[in-house]
Amino acid sequence: MKNHGKIHNQKWFRCFVLIICLILLFPVTLMAEKVGEVSTVFKFLGANDKIVVEAFDDPDIKGATCYLSRAKTGGVSGMVGVAEDTSDASIACRQVGPIVVPEEVRSGDADGDEVFKKGTSLLFKSIQVVRFYDAKRNVLVYLTYSDRVIEGSPKNSISTIPVMRWR
Repeated sequence: MKNHGKIHNQKWFRCFVLIICLILLFPVTLMAEKVGEVSTVFKFLGANDKIVVEAFDDPDIKGATCYLSRAKTGGVSGMVGVAEDTSDASIACRQVGPIVVPEEVRSGDADGDEVFKKGTSLLFKSIQVVRFYDAKRNVLVYLTYSDRVIEGSPKNSISTIPVMRWR
């Protein structure tokens, strides 16, 4: 009987460790919500190439939401997860509730902080969003771009949220 309990505890512990590892490896990806997608290129085998629209909330600033559109490669390589998506992306951010800019952001200490990141290839490429604060104009600025371990892409897009009193 003692051995059965020990084996059960080991299985539970392994499952727990696996779940924690997955959460730590993909924390921000879990925060994005898929809003929709459109097919752009028909693929005879595998999924079509698409443009995917996702929404995510700024983790530090309640009331700020960004919508990101990005290319997603289909075909057999895209279906099995080894395709590399292009660096094309666009972003639009909006105030969706009252915003209080935290002091760390207001002071500029958090300029360039990553607020979203998603892998766009099996290992080395990702698309990310960073935030800046323009104190003179009281505006949040969001920049999206892609990077690789070796070199990134100059393709980028920005969106701004003027911080205003909420209704």
